[in-house]
Amino acid sequence: MPEPTGRRRLDQPRHSHRLGRLTPNLDSEAFGNTAERLARFLGTGRYLFWQTLLVIVWVALNLTAVTLRWDPYPFILLNLAFSTQAAYAAPLILLAQNRQDDRDRVSLEEDRARAAQTKADTEFLARELAALRLAVGEVATRDYLRSELDKLREDLDGQPRSMGRQQQAASDRRSVPEQ
Repeated sequence: MPEPTGRRRLDQPRHSHRLGRLTPNLDSEAFGNTAERLARFLGTGRYLFWQTLLVIVWVALNLTAVTLRWDPYPFILLNLAFSTQAAYAAPLILLAQNRQDDRDRVSLEEDRARAAQTKADTEFLARELAALRLAVGEVATRDYLRSELDKLREDLDGQPRSMGRQQQAASDRRSVPEQ
């Protein structure tokens, strides 16, 4: 059903020309790759080591160096730094997870398509094999012919020779017309 021109869709964001001038043009793929690298780094022991070292140095300098006290005891500035870091880290990690979910979804769809094709190929080969078995079942094989010839030879070897001659003479008499 075509949409009336005066109505806007609520399931899609509105594109404002004013906002277009204010927002920078970012390459979403490059931004996503950077977010994934950062999310991978945030989950390493190296990051935890450097962050712990920074906190120890920060607290030590603010407690001992009287002239360098830029953040006295409740460490408000350190708390603000951690809050800012968490505010950026959580969305970046979620972005990296969403991109991984998209890759997993594509991979799963490819696996399903490959499995369906493999199943179709297997069913085709099974039908072809069944047809070949039926066709071979109707064809006389070499072993079958050999066994039949062996039986015929045994039957012929088992008959007395004189009986074979008598049958030959009888067949000869039948073929000659009587006068």
